[in-house]
Amino acid sequence: MSDSHARKRLSVFERYLSLWVALCILIGVTLGKLGPEVVRALSQMEVSHVNLPIAVLIWLMIYPMMLRIDFAAVRGVGRRPTGILIVLFVNWLVKPFSMAFLGWLFFKHLFAGIIGSALGDQYLAGTIILAAAPCTAMVFVWSYLTDGDPAYTLVQVALNDLIMLFAFAPIVIFLLGVSNIMVPYDVLLYSVFLYIVIPLAAGIVSRTALLRTRGPAWFEGVFLARLKPVTIVALLATLVIIFAFQGEVILGKLSHVVLIAIPLLIQVYFNSGLAYGLARWLQVSHSVAAPGALIGASNFFELAVATAISLFGLTSGATLATVVGVLVEVPVMLSVCSFCNRTRHWFARGAPEPIGASMQVEGR
Repeated sequence: MSDSHARKRLSVFERYLSLWVALCILIGVTLGKLGPEVVRALSQMEVSHVNLPIAVLIWLMIYPMMLRIDFAAVRGVGRRPTGILIVLFVNWLVKPFSMAFLGWLFFKHLFAGIIGSALGDQYLAGTIILAAAPCTAMVFVWSYLTDGDPAYTLVQVALNDLIMLFAFAPIVIFLLGVSNIMVPYDVLLYSVFLYIVIPLAAGIVSRTALLRTRGPAWFEGVFLARLKPVTIVALLATLVIIFAFQGEVILGKLSHVVLIAIPLLIQVYFNSGLAYGLARWLQVSHSVAAPGALIGASNFFELAVATAISLFGLTSGATLATVVGVLVEVPVMLSVCSFCNRTRHWFARGAPEPIGASMQVEGR
């Protein structure tokens, strides 16, 4: 599948996602400059370290993602486990720790003379939080661009969400502790409960009830279709608010944005390359290898931003680091998609069929 063909198959929002993000930056920064009293009022709407406008918007993004996950698909993973094991290995045993090392190297040593020790700790914390949250919803878009097997992608996302319930908080606490960055454990657990457990439980209950009462056709063709604009508006509104809060920081530290992006880019390409290379070495089909590489490269930035805000505050360096993750996500992931499409011939045509060939999954 060529890149031009892939672009024709995307919605207008997905096709120009980088443009919408850029517009959100402009609108948010402008709002921060022209309406500081509005931004101040929004920033003060907090309960237990949670900013309520951000929390509502992020919940509106995450809930539709959880609705799309068919956890029954996990039962088919045993028939073709290699691709799943590669993704889990890269996501949970390599990615957070490689990011912690790169963050320590760049922020605490190579860039220490430029950004200082305090900001170095903040940027390190933000990148660790970002790397400890594997991507969910946008993976379906990236998988779609590479002709990835939809059932296998569902399984990968479902398992990542299940593992995230138990592993996200301990990994973040461990890596921040090793980096001598202390955070309140109860606040982090509260973030996991608010941004993972509640929407995940709501998604499972809603999906089960609606499929039983209204059927798959209505659920997929009507209900999910109606929620898609809500997700898009919530995403754009969240970016506007975040950049309004971060406007002064971004304008005053444009060079820091570039510095933060460097280790993020290195770890994205390292992890995606590792997952893709392992898949080729272990003779996994391309329709499984490509989504695996994309999942290894991307992040659940909604969760990361929300967690950084809860732990360190709206205008903190940690939050800025997660926001930079949003900035680099789309163009980087499109480049990984392009690479996977150009190297399709690396994988044998006669490779075993992925589980999607024998599983019933929801349409997209």
